[in-house]
Amino acid sequence: MSALQNILAVIVVLGVLITIHEFGHFWVARRCGVKVLRFSVGFGKPLWSRTDRHGTEFVVAAIPLGGYVKMLDEREGNVPEAELHRAFNRKSVYQRIAIVAAGPVANFLLAIIAYWALFIYGTSVVAPVVGAVAPGSPAELGGLRGGEEIVRVEGSPTPSWQEVSLKLIGEIGRDGSLVIDTADGAEHRLPVQAYMVRQDPPRPLETLGITPWQPPIEARLGQVLADGPAAQAGLESGDRVLAVDGEPIEDWNVLVERVRASSGQTLSLEVESQAGVQRSIELTPQPRELDGGETIGYIGAAAVPPEWPAEYLREIRYSPFAALPQAVGKTWEMTWLTVDSIRKMVVGLISPSNLSGPVTIARVAGDSARSGLETFVGFLAYLSISLGVLNLLPIPVLDGGHLLYFIIEAVRGRPVSERVQLAGLKVGVVLIGTLMVMALYFDLLRL
Repeated sequence: MSALQNILAVIVVLGVLITIHEFGHFWVARRCGVKVLRFSVGFGKPLWSRTDRHGTEFVVAAIPLGGYVKMLDEREGNVPEAELHRAFNRKSVYQRIAIVAAGPVANFLLAIIAYWALFIYGTSVVAPVVGAVAPGSPAELGGLRGGEEIVRVEGSPTPSWQEVSLKLIGEIGRDGSLVIDTADGAEHRLPVQAYMVRQDPPRPLETLGITPWQPPIEARLGQVLADGPAAQAGLESGDRVLAVDGEPIEDWNVLVERVRASSGQTLSLEVESQAGVQRSIELTPQPRELDGGETIGYIGAAAVPPEWPAEYLREIRYSPFAALPQAVGKTWEMTWLTVDSIRKMVVGLISPSNLSGPVTIARVAGDSARSGLETFVGFLAYLSISLGVLNLLPIPVLDGGHLLYFIIEAVRGRPVSERVQLAGLKVGVVLIGTLMVMALYFDLLRL
């Protein structure tokens, strides 16, 4: 069922993003007087098609991993004399630039609209209050203490832990110090050296030695995976773990520590059901290897989410007018973070194993859909930005490659030769193919 939800979620996400992207090309092409022959969402065998009065065939195809807008073009076939003025290649270089750029621009506009709706709807976030600081860590050396609320990282406001993490990820590779401001007006300079370089995955808070504050979590099981060791041992949702091997369990974190340290070892648990019935259970955590090579115990169970005190929650909501600049700013921030991450991956500061392909996108899409509309819309906005940035990369085959040729044409006064374009096309196909294979490979490793 979870896999089916993931598949449905990714089809919806990709369907929306591809449709919006191709509609950008389509809409501007029509405004520039170009005849559009086909507007296809997906590749392969058409599942549905319809032709409008302008002669454009609209298609939904079987493979939802892309789309295209096919325009009248002399380079792709004979064009009747009467329709030459409607051919893409006959338009001015600036019109062609506008048509090609319209797809990525449409993705950025979709992200702005999505963030605008979220800012109007409002959201409740957990304040970034420090729970504990590791001895000898950059956080301790910078004077950060438990109980302080982080309000800015490098001058940028951070109303939530998500914002703190995003700002810290943007500082990958930094040498010197990270400036963190807290609610009491203090400025902390945390010493860092090659901050998070090639970490997989990046661990911004852990690297600085910061543990977020959270309310005590009772050692009561919330979700229990059907095929996990916990379920096989007879544990059920709602059970509370009282003791492990005769030692009382105070909270969930203590239980997690015992489980992680007991890979392959049989534990004796004293458990109390929701009805108050106590029983003994033998449980053997399965070994699970982390990315760094460490092996921990795993039982396939999660805690009941804690109730957060009101003073640790922050409400983020704006009026429709105030939400617009916030949405534009958020889109720009995420766009720059994406571009900067690509740059850092190219120069070796970020490991290429952080690339994500269709499997990871499907899993995250499914998780966000199950988490609620707010999370799903936020993921849709971020993925739309990623698609816009990816398509603007100056690689032949992508929109950015075509834009590069047209810009060169505008500067030189004549188009790039077909020989150069063909060579660039071959290089682009190899680059994109290599990236797709790498992304799928790392997807499978994550499974």
